[in-house]
Amino acid sequence: MNPIWAVAGAVAGLLAGAAIRGTVFRLSVASGDPERIACPRCSAPISRRLALRCGRCRSSLGPPLALELSTAGVLALLLGRFAGQPDVVAFAFLGVLGVALAAIDIAVQRLPDLLTLTAYPILIALLAGAAIAGHDFAALLRALLGGLALAGVFLVLALIRPGQLGGGDIKLAGVAGLALGWLGWPVLIVGAALGFVLSAVVSVALLAARRVTLHSTISFGPFLLGGALLAMLASRR
Repeated sequence: MNPIWAVAGAVAGLLAGAAIRGTVFRLSVASGDPERIACPRCSAPISRRLALRCGRCRSSLGPPLALELSTAGVLALLLGRFAGQPDVVAFAFLGVLGVALAAIDIAVQRLPDLLTLTAYPILIALLAGAAIAGHDFAALLRALLGGLALAGVFLVLALIRPGQLGGGDIKLAGVAGLALGWLGWPVLIVGAALGFVLSAVVSVALLAARRVTLHSTISFGPFLLGGALLAMLASRR
């Protein structure tokens, strides 16, 4: 862990977390509903650019500092771990995207296509740039195959047990598979497995605390992202 890069990641994360606050606010709606464009407190229009608070009543768009601190922590870990490597930009992008998607999924159990589908060309381009810089085209091919493989596995699981995984989870699995595949097949397998382990542990804890029932639906996106993050940090590449 490189402390200088970790500090730089934390600072960048604070700024990135603030930058995505407006996007998270707008997209935190039920599937099929239009984006939120007005303050829930005073109904004033919300800017589509950088938006932290309502311009009229000054109320925060979501929990204060939650996104900023979460993104700072994620980027501090990723930049500290992959300091100076050609793939650090790709992982930083996935880290910021992951925080935004996790926040939306927790809020409304939805992973918007606007973010998941857009992530594919951006992440592939960043990994391609890393492959060129590092002369490692085998890793790029493995990343592409990893994305296809993990998305395919999630598709099969969704077909076997309808209602357990949604289309957004399948698309997110492909995105996570790109990054995990880049780091190696063992990392891909561990990252996917950790997502299910984290989901099971938290679900049991919530059941024990009587916060959910056996019929409750729990968002899987944050656990997939959490498992991917842990596997990436533990990788030896």
